[in-house]
Amino acid sequence: MKTRFLGIPELTETPPVAVVVDVMRAYTVAAWAFAQGAEKIVLAESLDEALALKTRHPDWVALKDGPPAPGFDAVNSPGLLRSVGLGGRTVVQKTTAGTVGALAVKEASLVLCAGFVVAEATARLLRARGGDSVTFVVTGEDGRADEDLACAQYIARRVTEDGTEADGFLRRAGTSRAARELAEGVRRGVHPDDIALCLELDRFPFAMVATSEDSLMVLRPHTGDR
Repeated sequence: MKTRFLGIPELTETPPVAVVVDVMRAYTVAAWAFAQGAEKIVLAESLDEALALKTRHPDWVALKDGPPAPGFDAVNSPGLLRSVGLGGRTVVQKTTAGTVGALAVKEASLVLCAGFVVAEATARLLRARGGDSVTFVVTGEDGRADEDLACAQYIARRVTEDGTEADGFLRRAGTSRAARELAEGVRRGVHPDDIALCLELDRFPFAMVATSEDSLMVLRPHTGDR
């Protein structure tokens, strides 16, 4: 399998298959939302769009990066979201990097969104699909975020090498700039368990597939191989 690891600014063309990685915290949060019963997640292009969607659909749950804000129901923290019941609900998510990365490759034939919590399910889906070219979108720090790059490299290795161990990749993520900022309170809207939750390998058995539905980019869990 031919792989590329690109930051969002390096995406000059639409890849056929894209895996969008945001470990801390967008796609860890998304996985927790599905675990809490969410039916789907709408990836918003802007805070204004997220609020507009919430206005049109008052029963939807809107979440964003940073501290709580008027109009939003939750923040982008797995530690805080894990206690929220989302049975059958639609979540609207807008984050600084993760949602931006997915929207940047929305024309790809297959878009997967991933973190360590769904790594093996993501690798399994890529193996089942076959093909010879996958672009991993490293969303944080314009492609330099080591937690995202480590996760992307781990998933890529797992596609072709079942025996790949995760320990070294998880250590890189745990000592990344994002992890330090979460631990030191530089980022707002944080739960003390967020870093540990972002580093829970294969916590969930599903991959997450994003598709266009009614002009919106919608993320759903995927438990099959195809």
